[in-house]
Amino acid sequence: MSKSGYWADHYQENRLSVETAISKIHSGQRIFIGSSCGEPQHLVKGLADASSHYTDLEIIRLFSKESTSLSKIAEKSKSRNLNIRSFYLGSANSKSFKGDLRFITPINISDVHRLIRSRLLPIQVAFIQVTPPDDFGWMSLGISVDITESAAEAADIVIAQVNTNMPRVLGRSYIHVSDIDFFVEYDEPLIETDTYPDVASADMIARYVSRLIDDGSTMQMSLGTTTNANIRAMMQKNDLGIHTQFLSNTIMKLVALGVVTNKKKGYNNGKLIASNAIGTKDLYDLLDNNAAIEFHPSKYVNDPRVISRNNKMVAMNIGREIDLTGQVSADALPFNNFSGVTGILDFFRGASMSKGGKSILMLTATRSDDEESRIVPQLINSAVVVPRSEVQYVVTEYGSVNLFGKSFQERAIALISIAHPDFREWLFEEARKIGLLGPERSLKADMHSIYPLKLEEIHILNNKKITFRPVKLTDERSIQEHYYGLEKEDVISRFFNERSSFVSDQIENTFIIDYIKDLTIVAVEGEPGFERILAVGEYFLEPEGNMAEIAFSVVKEWQGKGLSSIVIRKLAEAAKTNGITGLLAYTSTANKGMVKLFKSLQYDVKITIEGDMFSLVCKFPVDKE
Repeated sequence: MSKSGYWADHYQENRLSVETAISKIHSGQRIFIGSSCGEPQHLVKGLADASSHYTDLEIIRLFSKESTSLSKIAEKSKSRNLNIRSFYLGSANSKSFKGDLRFITPINISDVHRLIRSRLLPIQVAFIQVTPPDDFGWMSLGISVDITESAAEAADIVIAQVNTNMPRVLGRSYIHVSDIDFFVEYDEPLIETDTYPDVASADMIARYVSRLIDDGSTMQMSLGTTTNANIRAMMQKNDLGIHTQFLSNTIMKLVALGVVTNKKKGYNNGKLIASNAIGTKDLYDLLDNNAAIEFHPSKYVNDPRVISRNNKMVAMNIGREIDLTGQVSADALPFNNFSGVTGILDFFRGASMSKGGKSILMLTATRSDDEESRIVPQLINSAVVVPRSEVQYVVTEYGSVNLFGKSFQERAIALISIAHPDFREWLFEEARKIGLLGPERSLKADMHSIYPLKLEEIHILNNKKITFRPVKLTDERSIQEHYYGLEKEDVISRFFNERSSFVSDQIENTFIIDYIKDLTIVAVEGEPGFERILAVGEYFLEPEGNMAEIAFSVVKEWQGKGLSSIVIRKLAEAAKTNGITGLLAYTSTANKGMVKLFKSLQYDVKITIEGDMFSLVCKFPVDKE
């Protein structure tokens, strides 16, 4: 409630000790505590020390690392003194929540302000932490604006810890002295988070993620994403923007490296937008009076309509488990409980409405001991945090897939293809048992193969971005469409006979993809998961002579544009690396293009004519040791 009179007089008259401030509380009241690393620790400790004098206090906050454990007090008093209500959207299925499960209120962060401001959940007292006032009486909420702003406006009494260590953060982060009832001056270091541990799979996940992000994208990055992996994934990008719930050391390092400029966001251009900072003192120091950074309440930052205004909005979040239909569970991590206080749905929905936007769910294929798969047939005893309809890209260290618009069968095949190889057979059999796969699907040995990302290349041809890459299990329908779209003479050239049908078992050699003895390279254009295949080049090992026979097909409008020369070069490089002696092909004597293609390899080519067929043999030179 706003106070009349000169603000400085109000401030001086209402400076209290923590004990006196706590005495303003009455039993049965509901108390909000400022969130995350902005938690007013001195006030919380004062409340904890005096808690035995109260009954039925209810604490309202985001899930917390608890510098002072109010949860333990609640447990010991059997909630007689304190009860806890933590806003949290995770699955609440990890050891982090042992004993605290009953305190959790699942809710999207963007909806918390509505719950509080409407007084459906009345708040009598708000504990917040602020900077000292400026010359005009304005105090910054610093690193904790998110839902703190709404709580401070809605509370009957606001008690502020004034801490000179709190950075003055620009944006909608200000509260006036006249809107605060009592002030407790106490300087202490802000809460800092532990350094996120690197995991062995982080580099591969980062490499896949980097291929999904375009220059000029606006990024949201969840907490828990491995720091160095994020940096490596973005290092070669240009003019990225940031619109995110939590600002971290990782993001600020990308700013320092010049990767993040915020110039092409299309909304809030030039400004990094966040609602909370979680990191180290170095991060907090960088925020102080930084004109390039603005903090806004969660009702703004997490609003999908606001998120969608950003160009190429990319939402990157961490999953705990995903089932074969695409349902996702997400939890706080052992080293960072804040990662479960998530706006994952807000950002996934906002990204889906953004022009050129996309959402990316990242998870390691197994837990750290490699004994449990994070891709499971069905989620059991784990709440669905992200419904299957909201999931787009899923990335593990074994690949990336796009689930948008895919059937259950397509989703199951896609997710099995990026699971740990040791679990793929089990997942396949379980998927068939629960009806996700049709009887025509068979388990092939190649399902255990690991996708060779190193063979991917991107070229700009005819002003279009063309990706050359190994074929994936998810390409089956696209390969069929490619063959059905070929001209009659091209079908004969590829298959040596006329055919009008390309059902799965007729083209299964294309999908014997162990990536060593048998390899298929495709040239594609379009969004991953919905790519059009322009060219297909395959080699099949003939074990007796250790030679690989190759075959090609290119759609009509792309013939003569250089696709085949890139494909055959990649096939030759892979074959040579895999210890194959050389390449061979059989083609019609009318197919001068194949001869030219072989000669483009700049290896010796032996040409033999047998009736109306050419036999082409290209042996690789033996490397001298």
